[in-house]
Formats: sequence, C-alpha cells, structure tokens
Amino acid sequence: MPDERAIQTQDGRTLAVVEGGDPRGRPVLVHHGTPGSALLYPPLESLAREMGVRLLSYDRSGYGGSTRTPERRVADCVVDVHAIADALELDRLAAIGFSGGGPHALACAALCDGRLAAAALLGSVAPYGVDGLDWLADMGEANVVETNASLEGEAALRAYLEPAREEHLRATPAELLDLFATLAGAADREVLSGPLASWQLDSGRRGLRDGVDGWLDDDFAFVCGWGFDVAEVDRPVLLLHGEDDRFVPVAHARWLAERIPGVDARIGADDGHLTLLARRSRETIEWLLERL
Repeated sequence: MPDERAIQTQDGRTLAVVEGGDPRGRPVLVHHGTPGSALLYPPLESLAREMGVRLLSYDRSGYGGSTRTPERRVADCVVDVHAIADALELDRLAAIGFSGGGPHALACAALCDGRLAAAALLGSVAPYGVDGLDWLADMGEANVVETNASLEGEAALRAYLEPAREEHLRATPAELLDLFATLAGAADREVLSGPLASWQLDSGRRGLRDGVDGWLDDDFAFVCGWGFDVAEVDRPVLLLHGEDDRFVPVAHARWLAERIPGVDARIGADDGHLTLLARRSRETIEWLLERL
C-alpha cells in the first residue's frame, strides 16, 4: 500500500507526499491533474512496482494536505520538487505531468536542478494568450466556461468552482460520465469506468476536501504567465496527446511540440485525454527509465 508523509519546506509550508511502487526503484514524481491530488492511480502504482519504479506524488499547493500558496505561478512548483527531493535524499528523478500537471512537469524540465533527468507530459495544457494558439478552440463546454470564469476574476471563478466541487463530492463512478458530458469523447468514454472512474473521484475528493483553493490557484496559474518559457527546457521531454481530447484540445500539443527543444511528441489518433493514463502508462514509464 502507498505510504504518506508530510514534508516541510524552507518557508514553513507543508507538502503531503504519497509514495508507492518499488521502494528501491528509480524515483518518478507525478504532478496530478486539475483538480486532483497525490492519490496514486492503482494500476499505475502496480505497474511502477512491476517495473522497478519508486512512484511519488504530492498534493499541489492548496490541495489536500499541502499548504496553500496564494497567487502561485506554475514555476513555483520547482521549489516544492526540490524540497521533496531533499527530504527523500533523491539524487536523480524524473517527472510525469498529467493534464493540469503537465505545465508543472514542464517547469521542472526547464528550471529544476541537475537531479531532474526527464519529464513526460500527458494531455498537457499550453500557455494561455500566446501567438499561434486559440486556447479555447475545440475545448469542451465545461472547460470553456471554467476558463472564462478564471479570466473574469476570483469572485466569478469561485462562483463556478464551489458548486462544481459539491457535484464532484456527491458523484458516484456511474455518474462521472454525466459530469464529463461535454469533455469526454468516444475514446475517453470507453475507459471511464471501474478503477479509473473510482480513482478520478477519490483523487478529487482528497484534493478538494477543504475547499477549492488549489483548483482556483491552478486555474489562475494557467492563464497568467507561467514564470518560464518553454524554450528554456534543457532536458528530454516526452509529449503524449490524443486527437480526440476535449479536455485539452490537440492544438495545445501541437503548439508545445513546435516549441519545446528536442521534444519527443507522440499524438495518437485513437486517444482522448483519459486514455493516456489508462492505456499509455507503460510506454511513459519505459521512456523515462531509459533516461534515468
């Protein structure tokens, strides 16, 4: 079973860290989606144990058991990753970022110290307001409404997120497809059941147990300056994305693929968003292990 611990940062904040997989394996740190938490996806945790990976994750600032950092930028996660690496005495690690965790894993690939060997982005969003990308085009209605609320300011965003949180806390796995009605295409609907649906809800419940602050801060971080340029990435990056992704349209992946130095971009015609975690985890871990 995964273990959990609290790690203190130099500025006195607490980070809730979860560890699973092979305790003697090579470390891989997961940056969870939005909303979400450090709760490990059980099939991924089992795969990590099989493949000799020490799988780590943490509640991003403001989620679950981690102290909030108001007005944080995407780049601010690097300080927390260094704190985790210091506390666990890691001399080398890799990162996976899923969905809203993608920009955070990418920040690590640009700004972390030499301990970070490589990063994998699964369904990552791209920066907002950049040339060459219509950020909202082909995005599911729910995420368009959420993004527009974040652009209006905190009052509008909280007014959207608070009832969304209540829906998430009450939902059953069978009702998850209804919550994702405008977001899940055919590919994602095929996988959104069983362990994936249960984990999706449980991860959100952990992350949102005390409120929406982490979710709100993520949303603002995505549409404000990230604190780094993707051209600053100086280590290997794998980019996986699906053409049928309505959570984060494939145009985001194509924009990133043209600008991340040396990126290994793999855009799947049969993939959506959730399928990347459900079907391509082994591919992701194999790629990272070759670079660890």
